Amino acid sequence: MDDVDADRGGGLSDAAGAARALEHVVDPVVAVADGTLTYANPAARDAFEIGDADRDAATALGTRWNRLATAIDETTVGTARWIDLDEDGGARIHRGANGATITFDRGPPATHGDAGGTPEGALPGTSDRLVKDRALEEAPVGVTISDPDLDDNPLVYVNDAYEEMTGYEYDEVVGRNCRFLQGEESDENAIAEMAAAIDEDRPVTVEIKNYRKDGTEFWNEVTIAPVRDEDGRVTHYVGFQNDITARKEAELELERRTEELEYILDRVEGLMQDVTDVVAGSTDRTDLETEVCDRIAAEDAYSGAWIGERNPATETIDVRSSAGDGPEHDRLGTDDDHPAAETLATGEPAVATVGGTTHIAFPLSYNEIEYGVLTVRTERTRAVDDRETVILSALARAVASGVNARETSRVLTTDAVVAVELDVTDRALAPVALSADADCRLEYRRSVHRTGDETASLFTATGASADELTAAAAELSDVDCRVVVERDEESLIELTGADDFVGWLSERGVRTQAIESDAGRARITLEVPRSANVRAVVEAVEDRYAGTDIVSFQQREREAETREEFAAGLEEALTDRQFGALQRAYLGGYFEWPRPTTGEELAQSMGVSRPTFHEHLRTAEAKLCRAFFGDA
Repeated sequence: MDDVDADRGGGLSDAAGAARALEHVVDPVVAVADGTLTYANPAARDAFEIGDADRDAATALGTRWNRLATAIDETTVGTARWIDLDEDGGARIHRGANGATITFDRGPPATHGDAGGTPEGALPGTSDRLVKDRALEEAPVGVTISDPDLDDNPLVYVNDAYEEMTGYEYDEVVGRNCRFLQGEESDENAIAEMAAAIDEDRPVTVEIKNYRKDGTEFWNEVTIAPVRDEDGRVTHYVGFQNDITARKEAELELERRTEELEYILDRVEGLMQDVTDVVAGSTDRTDLETEVCDRIAAEDAYSGAWIGERNPATETIDVRSSAGDGPEHDRLGTDDDHPAAETLATGEPAVATVGGTTHIAFPLSYNEIEYGVLTVRTERTRAVDDRETVILSALARAVASGVNARETSRVLTTDAVVAVELDVTDRALAPVALSADADCRLEYRRSVHRTGDETASLFTATGASADELTAAAAELSDVDCRVVVERDEESLIELTGADDFVGWLSERGVRTQAIESDAGRARITLEVPRSANVRAVVEAVEDRYAGTDIVSFQQREREAETREEFAAGLEEALTDRQFGALQRAYLGGYFEWPRPTTGEELAQSMGVSRPTFHEHLRTAEAKLCRAFFGDA
């Protein structure tokens, strides 16, 4: 190594030596700046037939320049990219602040000129040589040249970009093998791949973690290519060093986050199945909510979960159940700066990170009825992925559906109810529109569920004939009116249509007790379980029908009548003859088919005529039906 000068003024240790080395690089190499060709090695001049006057890159490189120019613009300064050029092979672009170096992959170059002479087509004159030297020194990527004829293949040239990238001065580098940049975390496979390429005299590109002079790490994209003389003998190796730390770290972070996300989503999807099982198996709302919070908090991805419910009286969110890390404060206001409060206000999921803990809130609502908010906590600092949000939203909907099912069933069994009276004038409610247009009074009697989800509501109508009712209903959109029974004083009609008010309330656990509509105004009485969110039910009605006014709220207990009390009351309402006719008909099998006995035979057993027997029987049946349907 004594013949290697310590400064840049002699031998191959200066830019001129580097330029001479590049003259023999096997692949075409050009340098461009602002669309101007600033350098082309002989391999490029021969491959692309570049003449002495060809300085315009588009002229020198032909149609391939369009793709190259676009790729250069899309390449971040200080990075490199590979592009395919179809029949021209491919090219690696190294982008710098003031231009780009392009190395084409076209195989071994043709022989240029005679041994010892100037390569054919080389740029003549001292000024052209200075251009080549300047191109190497000002290249946007690190350029190194090593001499394999010297012991340990040491570096004999590095450019300014290399010094800036590594932090080493020129004199600290020349005379040493390039492996001094390697360290503890440098990939052994990449090192072995470079060593094999040098042994086989072939080019290679690897990405490897290197270390600067101050010990800091950086990711280095290293391209090494052999330089051959006119006889094909490898005389030097040229290397291109490109700092790709930003891109590599982004790639590694993306891989890490992708692996983490896939793990989390696998667990969340399993959590969805577990919660579905909880919803199906829990016996009441409290058990359901408790088990859901417990299951979420047991998941590694989350540190806790809680379910809260709006309290209209105090304007707070009351915690119904929690597991793991619950809410930060004992009392959380509905207008506080918190995802749970935001979700209750907007009805949409909300996310916020406070003190390194991410809070994700989801609305618990079903059929426009609000059942509260589910809040999940996680210690992860990364953003919550859209797919994770979708899965957790579906989980919240499943919980709300389960709560609704239990609240709906509770209305049928609970005696503790809130009776709500409302006045409605919105013509979207069919009885309101029909009572106004037919100038009649409508009184709700019962609802009948037909095939599918449709509910038919029965009303008695007074003040209008059957023809007037059907004519008025025909003028209303999405309303079907069928006359069931027509009498002199009143008619029994059946209303169906798009606005299934009674069915809509039933799905929300609400029983419709009464609807009385007259002259376009309806007074509605509802029964809501006292444990349900009565305010949410009323707000849902107000949202559905404009002009809804609250008349009263009243807590009460339903009158619980035993089977014996019902039978005793019915028996008291029947006369002896009516009770006897009903009893003989039932016990004699009169209601069976085929009948084992006739009305004539039953009448004879009572000592009355057949018409008299049937009159007593029909009266008894009518009283039985009135008692059963609550009209007694």
